[in-house]
Amino acid sequence: MGGNVFDALRSSVVSKLTDVPKRILIGRALRSDRLGETLLPKRIALPVFASDPLSSVAYAPGEVLLVLSIAGVSAYHFSPWIAVAVVVLMFTVVASYRQNVHAYPSGGGDYEVATTNLGPKAGLTVASALLVDYVLTVAVSIASGIENLGSAVPFVVQHKVLCATAVIILLTLMNLRGVKESGKLFAIPTYVFVGGVFVMIAWGAFRGLVLGDTMHAPTADYHIKAEHQGLAGFALVFLLLRAFSSGCAALTGVEAISNGVPAFRKPKSKNAATTLAMMGLLAVTMFCGIIALAMSTNVRMAEHPATDLIHNGKPVGSGYVQNPVISQVAEAVFGKGSFLFVLLAAATALVLFLAANTAYNGFPLLGSILAQDRYLPRQLHTRGDRLAFSNGIVLLAGAATLLVVIYGADSTRLIQLYIVGVFVSFTLSQTGMVRHWNRHLAVEKDAAKRSHMIRSRAINAFGAFFTGLVLVVVLVTKFTHGAWVALLGMCIFYATMTAIRKHYDRVAEEIAAPEGPSDDSVRPSRVHSVVLISKIHRPTLRAMAYAKLMRSDTLEALTVNVDPAETKALREEWERRGIDVPLKVLDSPYREITRPIIEYVKGLRKESPRDAVSVIIPEYVVGHWYEHLLHNQSALRLKGRLLFTPGVMVTSVPYQLQSSEAAKLRARRRQEWNAPGAVRRGPAVERPKESAAKD
Repeated sequence: MGGNVFDALRSSVVSKLTDVPKRILIGRALRSDRLGETLLPKRIALPVFASDPLSSVAYAPGEVLLVLSIAGVSAYHFSPWIAVAVVVLMFTVVASYRQNVHAYPSGGGDYEVATTNLGPKAGLTVASALLVDYVLTVAVSIASGIENLGSAVPFVVQHKVLCATAVIILLTLMNLRGVKESGKLFAIPTYVFVGGVFVMIAWGAFRGLVLGDTMHAPTADYHIKAEHQGLAGFALVFLLLRAFSSGCAALTGVEAISNGVPAFRKPKSKNAATTLAMMGLLAVTMFCGIIALAMSTNVRMAEHPATDLIHNGKPVGSGYVQNPVISQVAEAVFGKGSFLFVLLAAATALVLFLAANTAYNGFPLLGSILAQDRYLPRQLHTRGDRLAFSNGIVLLAGAATLLVVIYGADSTRLIQLYIVGVFVSFTLSQTGMVRHWNRHLAVEKDAAKRSHMIRSRAINAFGAFFTGLVLVVVLVTKFTHGAWVALLGMCIFYATMTAIRKHYDRVAEEIAAPEGPSDDSVRPSRVHSVVLISKIHRPTLRAMAYAKLMRSDTLEALTVNVDPAETKALREEWERRGIDVPLKVLDSPYREITRPIIEYVKGLRKESPRDAVSVIIPEYVVGHWYEHLLHNQSALRLKGRLLFTPGVMVTSVPYQLQSSEAAKLRARRRQEWNAPGAVRRGPAVERPKESAAKD
């Protein structure tokens, strides 16, 4: 009856207190057969899965200029070449992942590629890296958006941890409503941002090349105090590699599409590959356009603007706020305070918030696959009421909130942790794809197909080399600044998932059904049934009648002598009624109920180890949450202890009090409008529930 009690508790307490707010916040539950209605067309999938790499052009160009500023303004002339290198890497990675989605359309993405081709340990390493990166994507994107918004709204800066947490909660609720609905909400600002950047690039090019206008960024007249003047040789090469790795922030989130293939409409692989190509083309065009406009408008950026930015011969000081590159370029092209300038600034701030949505779709999908492979709790594989992976969404939100609180929603500190995970997954995934093509080339005889495979292998090998180089540079340049935290997070995820897999494997081995006879399948020699009673009333009589129907070898009633007067009255009434079941009274000098019964049942098992003992407990079914505090407490404690006793079966016999009719009516009403969780629970069956302890 433990299950019945807890079900009743859920229906009367949890459902009553949470169902209405839950429906208001995330909507009505959806049937499993409506899963197809939540799949995404390409126009919605693009902002859902690509909002992270698309929005990264708001800060990736600035990261390049910040690193180059170490060597002074003279190093800025390397930025176009770094942009070209980022473009080459972007197209290489996109080309590689287009093949990933065709070869591995199940949604496993980098994890599946690495596991299949490099082994489980490599796959688990990739999964750990991606999980960390997804959490950081949410934390970094929202912290950056809060800081951008804070420049216009001081309250946000003063309470940025609280505001960042509120944004995380809002995004979580939007995603719990379902991926399609959240995609519609995110599509408009993402497309406004992309459109605004393209208008800025086109108008800037027209003004500069056709009209011959001279455009100046607000920092065009500033000078930069170089930290290391006149770098050459290895030092210059290292600086350029560091600038290149910083610019590669534009690639974060590219892998999310390969993990999200199941969320696309059919043909899934084709639509995912097309979306990936669209994302890559848009991202590199925007990135290169902003870099070109930044050079033509003479944007100046410094890692330490207060001391390194010089204006009129003096440092700008700590009161100076260094605006992002995209903001400075927009001011030069559109004019400060113009409608297009304000629109692009607002869209940029909003899209940084929405960039976290890439992680909200990638993390739960990957978590579901890992749960299916028994590396994470199985609850992460279950879809929620809105057919989204609700548990994964909530887990991601909790981890991101923890990071935001620990790091004070400071994007400068959080971004040091960033990028490491995604390039670990890039490198291992593309190395795995090289092994994939090698395996297929070993058996493929068709010349045309071999030619295609060799070309694909070359692309993947080039991508593995490039991303591996970026990973080394990132680790070397950012390790002491916070990258070690990301590596520690990966190690923790790896160790946790390994432990979970070992636990599931151990349990599976323990409970596996043997080929021949076993103790669990052999019929017990005898069954002793024991009915627990405290008084003679309707629930007791119903439990006794049910026990007789079981036709056990022996049947007795069992009570505990806590109050001698009550026990005497029970004996007398038992004899007066002539009940043909022996009454066993257990003494309890310390007025305990649970321990004497447990010891008695264990004694029966000890006397006859091959016999089974069936303990039958009458219980009340009540209709109000507060009534659970007044009834069934002894029964719950007894069942909790008896479940750990081998060879003991516990059966609850429910007796519905009048108040239970209220709960029944509430349940009927919920069922009429699709009860919460009904998709997972299935139809209820009214019957005595038995729970058996493992032998």
